[in-house]
Amino acid sequence: MADYDRQNLNARNDSAAIIDEGLRAHMLRVYNYMGIGLAITGAVAFFFAQWATSSADIFNLVYVSPLKWVVMLSPFAFVLALSFGINKMSFATAQMVFWGFATVMGISLSSIFFIYTGASIARVFFITASMFGAMSLYGYTTKRDLTAMGSFLMMGLIGIIIAMVVNIFLQSSALDFGISVLGVLIFVGLTAYDTQKIKEMYMELDGSEIAGKKAIMGALTLYLDFINLFLMLLRLFGNRN
Repeated sequence: MADYDRQNLNARNDSAAIIDEGLRAHMLRVYNYMGIGLAITGAVAFFFAQWATSSADIFNLVYVSPLKWVVMLSPFAFVLALSFGINKMSFATAQMVFWGFATVMGISLSSIFFIYTGASIARVFFITASMFGAMSLYGYTTKRDLTAMGSFLMMGLIGIIIAMVVNIFLQSSALDFGISVLGVLIFVGLTAYDTQKIKEMYMELDGSEIAGKKAIMGALTLYLDFINLFLMLLRLFGNRN
């Protein structure tokens, strides 16, 4: 009987070890996709800003003409396409849409190089990376269920979006400061919550196609947390040109 119990215990330990190894590989895949997406966005933003600086026609077309609304809203279209169409896409298609999203996001974010100094953008990026890394690690390792916190943060995010729309008309610096501070707190919390959610969505028995699409969606979620945290911090600590 004792030998039978030991065999069962060893089998369970081996199974847990396999799941842990698969989960680590899955999370590494998520972070790799996210990191590559951020690298694409950063490179496109920087070089597109340089191009616009050297060409008044490009600057006016992208940042002044009505086309600026297409540039600003096109990343949102890619997010919707992935969020609602991922089940109908192949993994290869989902990858291409994600890379396309990272590219158009770079064009959309290129305007920050005309608003803030390069040194402050770099400084805020490293602050964001440190905060994001710490909170994502917390979300991955904590035993606490963050579901309730995530629901509260999502309500706060909706409130911030409404406040930002209102402030387009009010142009209140105090409200803008409050939105930025709350935005930092919300996206810091969402980083931990989303990391835990991505971890819990991992299934050992998923096929390569499903696992790949889960990794893409996880990368998109964390990418959006990172970018929004970066932009909120930039509003607070960025030095304007």
